[in-house]
Amino acid sequence: PKGRLVHELVRGGCALYTAHTNADAAEDGVAQALAELLGLQDLRPLAPAAGQSLDTLVTFVPTTHTHDLLDALAAAGAGSLGDYERCAYTSGGTGTFRPLPGAHPTIGAVGRAEEVAEDRIEMVLPRGRRSAVVRALRAAHPYEEPAFTLLEHATTDASTGIGRVGELPEPLTLQALGAQVADVLPATPAGIRVGGDLAAQVRTVAVSGGAGDSLLGAARAAGAEVFLTADLRHHPASEHLAAGPPYLIDATHWASEWPWLPRAAGLLEQDAEAAGAPLSTRVSSRSTDPWALQLAPTTNDDEGAPL
Repeated sequence: PKGRLVHELVRGGCALYTAHTNADAAEDGVAQALAELLGLQDLRPLAPAAGQSLDTLVTFVPTTHTHDLLDALAAAGAGSLGDYERCAYTSGGTGTFRPLPGAHPTIGAVGRAEEVAEDRIEMVLPRGRRSAVVRALRAAHPYEEPAFTLLEHATTDASTGIGRVGELPEPLTLQALGAQVADVLPATPAGIRVGGDLAAQVRTVAVSGGAGDSLLGAARAAGAEVFLTADLRHHPASEHLAAGPPYLIDATHWASEWPWLPRAAGLLEQDAEAAGAPLSTRVSSRSTDPWALQLAPTTNDDEGAPL
């Protein structure tokens, strides 16, 4: 079936873009849309992605060459911080050295101690640009043997990641929150399942669209009182609840991810408009959950019901 669909798109000259974990973890992605649908505040990733690996380059250069070296290092990828480039810190001082036989000093002479007015330069760079920045340093530096140091930063959490954790505006009972989830998510035959103390007051909620039982431990570690996700299996759910909160609200895979689609369509329209190619979008509401019907007992007589 998947192959037939792709062939139909090819024959129709239609492009296909698919988003999976990249949409789950995006700043304005699936988890963000689900969290905001519940009105959660002070949002943060449930399982943060690792932040960018960074280095700090420290080097020393004659003051007469400081600006040229800064330009070369920036062109190689150093000194970019958010919406700024060529970011650096410089401080003045005195460098000293004595060239040995065989050296070809830019300043001074072999065998004679030399003192030079120099600037210390510090610039942050992505670790992936380390080799390029060092090559640029050696090529642009006036010294035959430029001195430099690379310091690795500790990696911090990024602002993106799977899932979100946030606070409800006001505490609710678990049962009331479950009812709210059922009201705001698209309806499916499987409905919404709630596990835990229905009368418990809850406020801190973790969410993750799609199958989320791999994140049960992360939800507990994040201090969540409730975890809203989908596709929870019997044993992971029951063993998790036996250890206490977070309580569980189990939606269906499609319903928990669908709220992002109107947002994605809006972003596509905005980008197309900015590019001078207006785009008309239509968001499908067709459920792709596999279940077509959920049946309840036709009688309340529990005589003979299994124990």
